[in-house]
Amino acid sequence: MAALKQSEIDFFNEHGYLMVENAVDPKVLKNLTEDFAKWVDESREHSEAYGESHDGRPRFDLEGGHTESKPALRRVNGPVEISDAYYKAMTDSHMADCVAELIGPNIKFHHSKINSKLPGAKTEVKWHQDFPFTPHSNDDLITALLMVDEVTDENGPLEVLPGSHKGDIHSLWHDGVFTGAVASDVSEQCQSNAITCKGSAGSVCLMHTRLLHGSAPNLSKKPRTLFIAVYSAEDAIPQSPNPMPNKYEGLVVRGEKTSRVRSVPYDIELPQIPKGASFFDQQAEG
Repeated sequence: MAALKQSEIDFFNEHGYLMVENAVDPKVLKNLTEDFAKWVDESREHSEAYGESHDGRPRFDLEGGHTESKPALRRVNGPVEISDAYYKAMTDSHMADCVAELIGPNIKFHHSKINSKLPGAKTEVKWHQDFPFTPHSNDDLITALLMVDEVTDENGPLEVLPGSHKGDIHSLWHDGVFTGAVASDVSEQCQSNAITCKGSAGSVCLMHTRLLHGSAPNLSKKPRTLFIAVYSAEDAIPQSPNPMPNKYEGLVVRGEKTSRVRSVPYDIELPQIPKGASFFDQQAEG
């Protein structure tokens, strides 16, 4: 049985995003929630970013104002490497089936992280596209944003500009400074035409890599935690280093490995990230 209806595939192709409910098994969702809660509790013992990811950078990042009594774990880099539940959600779920329907049949994993906006967190993600941070030989890439918590209008939901995946790839440099965001006039246009992506826990937003998107601060009393997994078509080859290197990069999660390469020329030069600048330091998918 197909994971998606043809009308859903058509919607994604036209608008650049698709909301899907019940993207993971309820038991897996429960385990995702429990693992994150465990990491939040562990974070009470730390006062700065800690742990070690695949390339030596800290795995766990803390929000400003984090304390033992009021923990503020805002990011986990590469959770699929340390959690069976997050690995299962990435590899063996309806979410992965849907990605295969959209850019498959052969798809592979690129990187993952957790972004959590805690109640009252001031974290704001400015408008940007993901593709300049993870350029490939073609743009068959999807960012899957799985809602570990319910996402509402008040707790910092993802905002997207429908159809923008068909437009320009925008520069991240302005007046000679790397900002990780689009120009202010583009941002204003995005904000005035934005669609908010909300859903219950277990829902996923599947987003084309070129879609313009951002998110506002969490103004509610509820957390907003997203598990973010990036997938590509098997014939899309990275053109720059992975912003979050991990031992599962390139893992074929649906279909088979063909070693074919499909290249699509781009009519503008892709913005280059300066040496030492990290996608995870500058911007976040959601």
